[in-house]
Amino acid sequence: MNLGCSEWAWADLVEKNLEGRDLSFEEALRLFELPLPVVGRIADEIRRVRCGELVTFVVDRNINYTNRCVAGCKFCAFYAKGEEEGFVLSEEEVLRKVREAVEVGATQILIQGGLNPELGIEWFEALFSAVKREFPGVPLQIHSLSPPEIHFLAKNEGLSVKETLERLREAGLDSLPGGGAEVLSERVRKAVSPGKVSADGWISIVETAHGLGMPTTATMMFGHLERDEDIVEHLFRVRDLQTKTGGFTAFIPWTFQPQNTELHACGLVKEPVSAARYLQVLAISRVVLHPFRNLQASWLTQDFEVAKLALFFGANDFGGTILEENVVTAAGKEHRPARVAEIVKAVKSVGRPTAQRNTSYEVLCL
Repeated sequence: MNLGCSEWAWADLVEKNLEGRDLSFEEALRLFELPLPVVGRIADEIRRVRCGELVTFVVDRNINYTNRCVAGCKFCAFYAKGEEEGFVLSEEEVLRKVREAVEVGATQILIQGGLNPELGIEWFEALFSAVKREFPGVPLQIHSLSPPEIHFLAKNEGLSVKETLERLREAGLDSLPGGGAEVLSERVRKAVSPGKVSADGWISIVETAHGLGMPTTATMMFGHLERDEDIVEHLFRVRDLQTKTGGFTAFIPWTFQPQNTELHACGLVKEPVSAARYLQVLAISRVVLHPFRNLQASWLTQDFEVAKLALFFGANDFGGTILEENVVTAAGKEHRPARVAEIVKAVKSVGRPTAQRNTSYEVLCL
């Protein structure tokens, strides 16, 4: 297969994706050799045919319930470095944050935190039940607890992953965010997050959730110690699982923010990767991930101007308003919530229509 800049190569890659045919590892790896405008054009054409012109977004809030964590990830600036820095939000504090989000129209609540051995499954069951009880009739999706949190909780409780998910779902958990994936390569994970669930474990937990009818997203945090080969491995793992289960609602690639992390302190990663690298990886993700309809732009790590460009490099979703965010902020990235009007204005400024959606990517209002 010729991956030059010819019209034939461009059309062939578009056709392969739209027909649901897998790229080989070598073909996917060679996408990194294409000039950025070329791979962007390919991704944009796939997005146009598969998704149309509409750009969606969700009104949401990220609530970090604890920063106490035993994982010791070298890319993390959020976890408590000492006992005096640690916190666990009370049920009342979480409910207050949810209430503030509901009052501005949020339909998605993402509750995530560190791997805290002090918190058992009953704590989460009580919390999710309280949220559902406090807001009856509100179309609010509890989109919470990443696969590493599920793995850690199941292990500490002596339960299977399936039993853990079933209990949490009964308490009110609706779906799982795809956090904690980082890059699904054991070589990379052993270097940056050796205390966290393995790549195989992450896939297994997500597959179990899908089997129970619980949808998830898939993420990839890149820009640290990964190589192009590791990115392709990650994309193939989630591609193959999506082909098998169809349980992913979206793919969300975002870039590592190194400030205040161990990787930065020891000099391994000094700066975030460039916007060009972000757009390249986003576009390649669109070309490779034919079973995925939705790819999300990351304005949180890239800012609005690059996020608008991402809409022409394969993304069809602008992400969330993110009324609160603490993890990326801890790594030195300034954050303020995005107002709905700001997202609508940004998307319309590049000539695209926009609509608010829910966690399941159902359009709520145009």
